[in-house]
Amino acid sequence: MYDVLNLYGEPYDPKRPFVNPDEKPQQLPSEKGMSIPLNGEVLKNTIMNMSGTANIFMAVEFKAEKRVTQVTKRRTMAAQFVKMFVDEYPDAEIIRLITDNLNTHNEKSFYETFDKDGAERILSRIEFHYTPKHASWLNAVEIEINVMDIECTGRWIGDKETLIRKVAAWSRRRNDQKKKINWKFTGERADKKLSIYYV
Repeated sequence: MYDVLNLYGEPYDPKRPFVNPDEKPQQLPSEKGMSIPLNGEVLKNTIMNMSGTANIFMAVEFKAEKRVTQVTKRRTMAAQFVKMFVDEYPDAEIIRLITDNLNTHNEKSFYETFDKDGAERILSRIEFHYTPKHASWLNAVEIEINVMDIECTGRWIGDKETLIRKVAAWSRRRNDQKKKINWKFTGERADKKLSIYYV
C-alpha cells in the first residue's frame, strides 16, 4: 500500500510517469428492455437480448490529467493495450504501472502475447507496482472508470462500434477539459486508519 501511496505523493515527472491501467467488461444489449410488472412493482430496463460483450481498457496518468482508452473483444488483450500506451511515451525513461494482481498484469502475459524481442522491448520500459489484494480502491483508475460509467457507458449501448465511438469521444472530452483526480489519501492517513491491515 505504501509503495503506491508514495508514488502518488511524488511530483509529476514526465520522464518517470506513473500510470494506472485497468479494464472493465461491458455488456452489449441488442435491444432495450421492456418494463415488466412484478408483484405490483415495475422493473424498468430489463434486458431482453444480448448481442455480446466487449472490454474497455483504460489507463490514467492523473498527475498529467490524461487518460487513454481502448475497446476490445476480450480482457486477455491487456498486454497489447499496455504496448499501445507505452508507445505513446517515447521520451519516458520508465513507465511505472500501478495495477492489481490480475494474472494478465504481469511479465508472463507479455511473453504469451509477443515474441521474445517484442516482450522484452515493452518490459524494459515499464515497472510494475501492485496494489495489495482486496485494495483495488488504491488504483486511481477505478475513480475514472466510475466517472465513465456515469457519463458514458452506464447507458444502453447495443453494439461494439457505437461503444468505441462513445468511449473515444468521452475520453477525448475528458482530456481536452484536463479533468483530474485530486488524490488525498496519503501514507500518513493510512498510518492512522489502515496500518493494522496492510504492510
